[in-house]
Amino acid sequence: MTNTENTILNTLSKEYSISSNTAQKIVALFEEGATVPFVARYRKEVTGGMLDETLRSFYDRLRYLEELEKRRHSIIDSLKGHPDASPSVLRALQNAATKSELEDLYAPFKKSRKTKADIAEEKGLFPFAVCLWQEGQAQAEKRFQRFQADFKAAMSFAEALEGAGDIILERLARNVMTLQQGKTLVRKDGQLLSKVMRGKKEAGEKFQDYFDFAEPIKKCPPHRLLALFRGKKESILKLSIELEEGMPYQLSAPIYLTPFGFPELKERTPSKEKQAWLAKAWQEKILPKIESDLLNELKEFAEAGAIDVFQSNLKDLLMAAPAGAKRTIGLDPGFRNGVKWAAIDEQGALLEFGVVYPHAPQNKRNEAIAILSKVIQKHGIEWLVIGNGTASRETEALAKQMISEQQLACRSVIVSEAGASVYSASSVAIQEFPNLDVTIRGAISIARRFQDPLAELVKIDPQAIGVGQYQHDVKANRLSEALGAVVEDCVNAVGVDVNLASVSLLTYVSGLTERLAQNIIALREQLGGFTNRSQLKKVKGIGDKAFEQCAGFLRIRGGNEALDASAVHPESYDLVKSLAAKVNKEISSLIGNPAALSQLSTASVATEQNAFTVKDILQELAKPGRDPRPEFKYARFDDTVEKIEDLQPDMILEGVVTNVAAFGAFVDIGVHQDGLIHISQLADRFVKDPREEVRVGEVVKVKVLEVDAKRKRIGLKRIS
Repeated sequence: MTNTENTILNTLSKEYSISSNTAQKIVALFEEGATVPFVARYRKEVTGGMLDETLRSFYDRLRYLEELEKRRHSIIDSLKGHPDASPSVLRALQNAATKSELEDLYAPFKKSRKTKADIAEEKGLFPFAVCLWQEGQAQAEKRFQRFQADFKAAMSFAEALEGAGDIILERLARNVMTLQQGKTLVRKDGQLLSKVMRGKKEAGEKFQDYFDFAEPIKKCPPHRLLALFRGKKESILKLSIELEEGMPYQLSAPIYLTPFGFPELKERTPSKEKQAWLAKAWQEKILPKIESDLLNELKEFAEAGAIDVFQSNLKDLLMAAPAGAKRTIGLDPGFRNGVKWAAIDEQGALLEFGVVYPHAPQNKRNEAIAILSKVIQKHGIEWLVIGNGTASRETEALAKQMISEQQLACRSVIVSEAGASVYSASSVAIQEFPNLDVTIRGAISIARRFQDPLAELVKIDPQAIGVGQYQHDVKANRLSEALGAVVEDCVNAVGVDVNLASVSLLTYVSGLTERLAQNIIALREQLGGFTNRSQLKKVKGIGDKAFEQCAGFLRIRGGNEALDASAVHPESYDLVKSLAAKVNKEISSLIGNPAALSQLSTASVATEQNAFTVKDILQELAKPGRDPRPEFKYARFDDTVEKIEDLQPDMILEGVVTNVAAFGAFVDIGVHQDGLIHISQLADRFVKDPREEVRVGEVVKVKVLEVDAKRKRIGLKRIS
């Protein structure tokens, strides 16, 4: 094992409170190509039962540390033989714990353009600058003639003084310890200021809260920082950082007062002259550098917070309760362009589609009822699912009238249509339904999403689903990677029916790629459906490793191996057989048989080497293919409230949480404008994080606090 590998393992074992040996085994699994879902589910004996969220964090941290070590070696190699790369600098580089710290240490050695200090050093003024710094101006003037012989050009004392001053100022600013100490002080006591740019008040009205704004850096929450950075990006706001106390004289060690490359002094307290140099360097060089670095740092912090919120909301949306295999009509409502509808069967296959025009200006209400009721009766439709866009409440009223008048055995519900329009114009939708209009594809997506949100939403770019917080202000590749991990974790947590899944869904299964997913579907069509997991080995491109990674997450229902419909991995089938033999049962008679399974407690049949696996197997046999998603529920909107003008303070309504941010939760109450439950109104006690109280997709009861129809703002309070 190399020193680098040892360093990484020691860091991981310390941070995750595991042994170095355990950390090494987990890292080895990842290096062998194992995915986070696979390790979390099927290698618990190695991880000690580490949760998937913790393991995902471990994986991300491992990658960060690997990048850190690679950069560290690159920097140290580049400094070999450099005159200013002292042993203390190299030690500091070896000990740097973050990329930021590493780059701070390397910064003095990187120069992109020639400065006044460079020109002064080329003229031979460096020794004179050292004298000026160490002994002061009076002594430097007395000894001036001694230095003149080494100057590359004749100059007066005043000219030499100016050049030496440039050297001192730049090298003070290049002293990493001064920079780091300064950053620590500014992080602790600094204020983030925001001012409106001249002439931008009218154009930047939405940022008016930040036209003259100040807040301690350490208290700025991510959502506010992102708002400030958006204002800066749009040239509305000017951001700056300042210390209320001014210049930090209380730098604690002599090395902090040494210009980079100068001999260190043993003095405890800097002279007034040195304090003046340091104050000038601070104001002109160090603080601007700190301001630039900390603004970048704050943006990174804000982006991380936004990504965290987006990941949490996306997970809640993907893991929303499925209605299940119900015959459904999806309705994409509209006025002038009509209500687009699509009927699908239990597996999401298209049965019939069309457009009706029940609303203004056509007002063909009776015709719409006749068409839709006929389709409902013809196909045995159980649910009418209405997208929550324009004309949704009017379409809901139509559906309720039709169900009542025609005495139809179906129900209606309004659901989120976020992302449906993105799907309808996507290459996936075009491939699925090449001859259909985009609006009909949208109706199909709404219906399928109702049946199984996860299976349908994986077809849409996660960023287009719209449950983020300032998502467009976050680096696209960073966001995409983070959200992709969430989708992967959700898909594998639920499992996938290999005989029904789309390419989009299969692509997120552990160990699979889009190409392998396409190959699975090609063989599925050729076979007329898979009958056992071992057939997956015949898929082009799936070798032993890919099979190991994907098999446990792919379900085959109604096949010739009962365990294939469960989350039990094929590698454990022999173990299940031995468990069944202990109670003289066939495997098929163990499944879903609490009485038989009660004879097989983990303690009685497991060993130290397989305790986690046995426990999981027994749980899976008790409820094979169990779905971790909650039971399906839906909000019942108030029939008397269809638009924002219908709202009155103190109304009690039911709604659906559509987005959760750091400052509260947005709720769809059926008026085409989400209301906000501020964090202070989520509970009758202090709430630190709204996500601890509500989730995207959750049905909540709310009280209307205030309504501003002009600004389209609705204030709500959550009712327990």
